Amino acid sequence: MNRRDPNLPLAERPLRVIDVRINGRPCELASDPGERLADVLRDELGLTGTKIGCHAGDCGACTVLLDDAQVCACIVPLGQCDGHAVTTVEGLAGPDGSLSRLQRAFIAHGAAQCGICTPGMLMSAESLLRAHPHPTEAEVSDALGGVLCRCTGYRKIVEAVLSAAADVEAPLPASPSAGAAVGARVARLDGPDKVRGLERFGADRWPDAGIAGTLAMRVIRSPHAHARFTLGDLDAFKARWPGVVDVVTAADVPHNAFAIFAPLRDQPVLADARVRFAGEAVIALVGDAAVLAAIPDADLPIGYDVLRAYGDIDGALDAAQAGVLLQDACPDNVLCRGRVVHGDVDAALADAHGIRASATFETAYVEHAYIEPEAGHAEWLDEGDRPRVRIVACTQTPYMDRDEVAHVLDLAPEQVHIVPSAIGGGFGGKLDLSVQPLLAVAAMKLKRPVRLVYERPESMRSTTKRHPARMGATLTCDAQGRLGAYDFRGDFNTGAYSSWGPTVANRVPIHASGPYRVPHVRALTRAVLTHNSVAGAFRGFGVPQAALLGERLIDELAERCGIDALEFRHRNALRAGDATCTGQVLAASAGLQACLEALRPAWQAARAAADHHNATRNATNGATRRGAGIACMWYGIGNTVIANPSTMRGSLRIDAARGAYLFLANGAQEIGQGTATIMPQMFADAVGLPLSSVVQVMGDTDLTLDAGKSSASRQTFVSGNAARRAGLALRRQLIDLLGADDTVLLRLDGTRLVAGDRRVDLAALPRDAQGDVFSGEGHFDPPTVPLDADGQGVPYATYGFAAQIAEVEVDVELATVRLLHIHAAHDVGRAINPTLVEGQIHGGIAQGIGLALMEEYVNGRTDNLHDYLIPTVGDVPPITVHLVEDAEPLGPWGAKGVGEPALVATAPAILNAIHAAVGVRMDRVPVTPSRLREAILRAAAAHR
Repeated sequence: MNRRDPNLPLAERPLRVIDVRINGRPCELASDPGERLADVLRDELGLTGTKIGCHAGDCGACTVLLDDAQVCACIVPLGQCDGHAVTTVEGLAGPDGSLSRLQRAFIAHGAAQCGICTPGMLMSAESLLRAHPHPTEAEVSDALGGVLCRCTGYRKIVEAVLSAAADVEAPLPASPSAGAAVGARVARLDGPDKVRGLERFGADRWPDAGIAGTLAMRVIRSPHAHARFTLGDLDAFKARWPGVVDVVTAADVPHNAFAIFAPLRDQPVLADARVRFAGEAVIALVGDAAVLAAIPDADLPIGYDVLRAYGDIDGALDAAQAGVLLQDACPDNVLCRGRVVHGDVDAALADAHGIRASATFETAYVEHAYIEPEAGHAEWLDEGDRPRVRIVACTQTPYMDRDEVAHVLDLAPEQVHIVPSAIGGGFGGKLDLSVQPLLAVAAMKLKRPVRLVYERPESMRSTTKRHPARMGATLTCDAQGRLGAYDFRGDFNTGAYSSWGPTVANRVPIHASGPYRVPHVRALTRAVLTHNSVAGAFRGFGVPQAALLGERLIDELAERCGIDALEFRHRNALRAGDATCTGQVLAASAGLQACLEALRPAWQAARAAADHHNATRNATNGATRRGAGIACMWYGIGNTVIANPSTMRGSLRIDAARGAYLFLANGAQEIGQGTATIMPQMFADAVGLPLSSVVQVMGDTDLTLDAGKSSASRQTFVSGNAARRAGLALRRQLIDLLGADDTVLLRLDGTRLVAGDRRVDLAALPRDAQGDVFSGEGHFDPPTVPLDADGQGVPYATYGFAAQIAEVEVDVELATVRLLHIHAAHDVGRAINPTLVEGQIHGGIAQGIGLALMEEYVNGRTDNLHDYLIPTVGDVPPITVHLVEDAEPLGPWGAKGVGEPALVATAPAILNAIHAAVGVRMDRVPVTPSRLREAILRAAAAHR
């Protein structure tokens, strides 16, 4: 929504001619001098490389140069630029369009992932390099400190800036030859658009009608966690505000309920007489953007009757005992339960000779905090007796969006066309519907294009979060350190509606006992409904929460047995041939012991360094203690038991401009993790032609097949297999055409397909309407076995394994934690693109740091990126990554997945390091200074 002063009609706004040089060109703007520079750049000049993440100067995505100084364009008034020069990311390239050295360095180092923060990072770095051409690493970190990134973990960005400042430029990776793309450090195929600021996110796109022909939407949301409400006279309201074209209510929604899982459809698009969390959508105003923004809350046609809200787990469970239900379908206010029982836990716990450790642990709500707020637009397409709605929006799951919007609108799925925009971070939060059904209902009702861009507070109040958890467990071992029994119970606050609550409740019991051989396991979970923000999917589906408790207990048992923490884990690590707690026998690719061996030298060095520091404290470091901690993880790749298919289509296509080339219809949605690059890598190698010959289209439900959701670390393993199979199917046709054998080397020469001395002119062959001469389709659904009542079965076809070490320094007086180094060893099966794999690990570690030390979403209080803290570049220490490649036979070229495994071990390793430093075990995250100080004082008092 345009941010001009909405209280003044356009004709009454004070306009002034502003003279400014923009990207080297003089520009005269007759504008309101109080208008935000960002809005002028984006809406009037079309320079959408300047991204908006907060409208408050908190995230830095809108950073531009005012003369040579970096400023946040979202808070700089245009009048301040009069007589000055403004440089945006579009102005970094040379006059001939060639990328600058800094832009090339970002591509070479994999410094851009989703790309939403990339323009801001580039402009901050450009400002630094203009003033200090050869900065130190500390100066780079300081210069980038005002720009937040949720994807990369910052390390590759810092490397890129230092590389750009080096005397000798690092070259861009060469495009690999035929058959050599898999395993190569290929530069991101979408990298050039990201560093040029050309990547088009949800807020960068408009319907064909343009700004003037598109209606804006403002969603009115409940300020109350639980209330009944009535609507007033909507006609009178519209009469008072002539710019309001319509008020969309629950009555306008054909099927006013959606969910991730169709049988649970419990969440309304617009609330109907009752709201269940603060931030729930009540009505949607559609009309002129300035008018909508000017309407005060006091004049909205809604009356609330506030009811008692049950915001915590105990309150909701007690309410059910008193007959108060949050959802009629859940008589005990428990949405669902998870259960894994293996062996005889009670008998094992009764063993008097066993060594045991018990603890409880609590985690908080965690906000996804992707830098791009939700945004999109919808258009009603009158196509005769089969009208359609087209939705352009940020999403991790185009086909799920299509099917659920079709249900909401009472249309056939084919009548809904989803066109994904570029996604500025997702992490699970953009798996759920947000703007899509609201826009679709309005567009269908009004037959006009409608656009909606969430402001940061709206995004934070209305979207899903990581589940808060309350857990308790007991873990036992014998005197030799062999694990015996694990008894785990966990309650997860799932908020007001179902979302991904069932997945969390069922994934956690499978993973709760960790990547270890534990003969006796009982893991029971509940997803409990409350009057809070909906808890959904967030990188790990509950496994990071469970690992915090499990890895603490592993550490405690190692300490009680007098066994080194790494050695204790190595002794109990799952190996190929072992059975998991679900009875699944791991046939191959269980590389945890290899991960631990890779870390052993770093572990020994880290412990020795901490011991030396603590033994030689003096006046300069007397208040600090250092420690090293270790943690392990495992993660089932893909969906838990349920169908997990992916289908890809590839072809050999010719046209006049390109000649013959490979075409990939890539439905694996790119969210920063690299599917826009690794899918073509695998497809090209399967066909046996160079990666440079591949052209792709992504995500669009009219142009691609259903590759499933981009979550659960499934795309490399599942869709990678589908892309490989599509490539092999196409290759078989080409080989048959040539009459060659399977080992033949193929190449393209104009419109000719060549193998040795054999050649075929493809232009002489028939082709379809798209220009395809041959096409191949690949399908893959990982083999699993449904779980029985005790959770026994094969929930996943393969697992990722990892171990991480955290080195910390704790200021005992201030109770602050400084991270010194993170070492991460990950069994990825095969690294299809090592640079991208490292980037995923870096980004996961940064989110693990936030989970451990700073991130806590409080309903009704933290609705911006100033109060809600995520790690900045200064919070992420040096990271050393070890890629362990224990090939998975079912994976494409042996690959598994890494996106979610990257996060899981970080927070428990940090907490174990804090214990090593100051001797306290934390039972809650985030470990804020006040909580750590309290624990240190409590421990000191206990030892007096």
